[in-house]
Amino acid sequence: MNWNNIIHTIIFLSLTGPGIVGNMLIFIRHIYMPALGTEKKPVDLIITHLAFSNMITICTTGIKDIATVFYFRNFLGDIGCKAVVFLARMARGLSICTTCLLSVVQAVTISPRTSLWTKLKPQTACQVIPFILVFWIFNGLISSNLLSYIKGGSSLNRSVAATFIGHCYMLQSRHTIKWLFLSLMTLRDVIFQGLMGWSSGSMALHLYKHHKRILYLYSSRFANNSPPEIRATWSVLILMTCFLFFYWVDFMLSFYQGFTVTHESILLNIKVFLELGYVSFSPYVLISRYIHSPSVFHAH
Repeated sequence: MNWNNIIHTIIFLSLTGPGIVGNMLIFIRHIYMPALGTEKKPVDLIITHLAFSNMITICTTGIKDIATVFYFRNFLGDIGCKAVVFLARMARGLSICTTCLLSVVQAVTISPRTSLWTKLKPQTACQVIPFILVFWIFNGLISSNLLSYIKGGSSLNRSVAATFIGHCYMLQSRHTIKWLFLSLMTLRDVIFQGLMGWSSGSMALHLYKHHKRILYLYSSRFANNSPPEIRATWSVLILMTCFLFFYWVDFMLSFYQGFTVTHESILLNIKVFLELGYVSFSPYVLISRYIHSPSVFHAH
């Protein structure tokens, strides 16, 4: 094992370990809320689904990295390659959609009661389930082309042109099919990130108004203790900012690699960090709001 693989392994283990623990804590906490006598809210179901999507990403990325680092070209087989690559892309899409849904629901939740947006607020966790099902169906469809074009090394016909992607092989597809699915993924990212932008602006404006309002309060007791809705809003806003940071840095790096056709080891290690950074960091942003209350509204 060379130094590049050692660094790759260190980055992988330092992110996947805390990531699995954090997402499991979030997942178990929200799954057992009814057993603890706590009513499950729509946001709780969304967070549970986000943690589940994160765990799929960690597991599929882990399998791919193990196969890449140790040069296991026939490690997965044909079915294994299809499943891992398909789930990895679908989990990425689910993460985008679920993070967007979480931010929009939180923005609607804290909006003034006289606003028309409050009519869109889900009242029960069951009302969120149709959105999650649509996310699974939609992301499954726009990732379905991988089931035809991903092959394992053992089942690949050597006379067929294919690209080795670190653990499996991707067959060349027709330009029409390639651009169709690429356009669908781009459309998905633009729509959901546009909604994230709207919700982030709405939440930031509400937090600013709340901060100005509490500055007029005389009692420091009210100034130092922000309500649960405000603490939840801060955590969702931080979570969404982290997602956009990791997404766009990864996008620019991937664009650079595709444009220059370079495969430098340092860039590959950075991509591993970006792929696992959000899914490993996000659960601790959510956990932090249950541990302490930020003193961001302290009035001097």
